[in-house]
Order: sequence, then C-alpha cells, then structure tokens
Amino acid sequence: MTKPQDNRRRSYWLKTLHEWHWVSSAMCLIGMLLFAVTGFTLNHAGQIESKPKVVSQQATVPDALLTTLKALPPPPKDRAPLPEALQAWARTQWSLDTAGRDAEWSADEIYVSLPRPGGDAWLRVNLADGEAEYERTDRGWISYLNDLHKGRNTGAAWSWFIDIFAAACLVFTVTGLFILKMHAGNRPFTWPMVGMGLVIPVVLALLFIH
Repeated sequence: MTKPQDNRRRSYWLKTLHEWHWVSSAMCLIGMLLFAVTGFTLNHAGQIESKPKVVSQQATVPDALLTTLKALPPPPKDRAPLPEALQAWARTQWSLDTAGRDAEWSADEIYVSLPRPGGDAWLRVNLADGEAEYERTDRGWISYLNDLHKGRNTGAAWSWFIDIFAAACLVFTVTGLFILKMHAGNRPFTWPMVGMGLVIPVVLALLFIH
C-alpha cells in the first residue's frame, strides 16, 4: 500500500473518530456536568448541611369509602396496590399520586411508602375510624440531585437515561482514546498522562483504602 493511500485511510478514520467523539461529547455534556457536581456533593455529604422540611397533613376518609375498604378481602402476603377509589381520594385530597405503589395491609391500617428523589413520603389510613395521615419530607435540591446521581427512587425512565448516558460516555472515552493514539506520535506526553490516569487511582486504592 502506498503512502498516499495510508494518509487517506488515516485521514478517513481520524475524521470518523472526531465525528463520533464530538457527537457523543455533546450528548454527554450536561449529564457529565450533573454527575461531576453531584460526585463532589456526595463525597462531601457530611460537610454539606441539609435541613429537611417535613409537612404532615391529616384528613378523614369518607364513610362510604371506609366501608368499602373494610369489606375488601386481605391481599396476598398483606401487600397490594391501593384501591382505585382510595387513590382517587388521595389525589383529590393531597394531589398525591400512588399509582403502581404497593401498600402494606393489616387488620388496623393501610400504609404506603412513597420514597422519591430528595425526600420521602408516606400515607397511612386507619381502618378503625378512617383517619388518614400524609407526611412528606423534602431534603432540598442537593439531596434531589444526589439521588439522581445514584438513581435512587427515580423510576424506569431515569434508569434508561442513565444506561444510555453511560453508553454515550463509553463512546466518548473510547473514541478519545483512539484519537490520542493517532496523535501520540507528535505528542510525547500522551501515554505518560494516560498512564497517570490509571496509576494514581490504583495506588490510592491500594495504599489508602482498607
């Protein structure tokens, strides 16, 4: 193969790698910023103060609905979604979405946990007198973003986003590695710098993590 052909082939692959690299980096840009910032906040969670805001509300389930709840047979393993009528009442009373949430059923009460990013919530209905209590805890925006970082209580859509984002980051890093390789001949510090990116975390892990 002649040298001009080698140069054309190299130019083609370099152009292709640059296209994949910039497209994947553009897709990852905001996500990388989010994960970098929340990586810092998670690493310093003990130093970043958070004052949870707790809101507790009470109401009484209508008599007709309470009678319906009492007449329901015990669910298998004492866990089942809330009945549609109770879900509709909770939406009306507190704008509360309990769809798809399993509740814990007992002879005395119905309890459903409603965890979410950046906080928690729960709903309890006393089957004896119909008293219902809803409590919501909000730990602030930093906690919310930290939970997005961890994928905690974020649902299927965010889980898919994390998987797609991870794949885009993989494309970004692998194409970057190949671009480094193609330019390494003119940049003698390329591989020492890449090596440092591997050696430093390995040494820190071996010496300081026990």
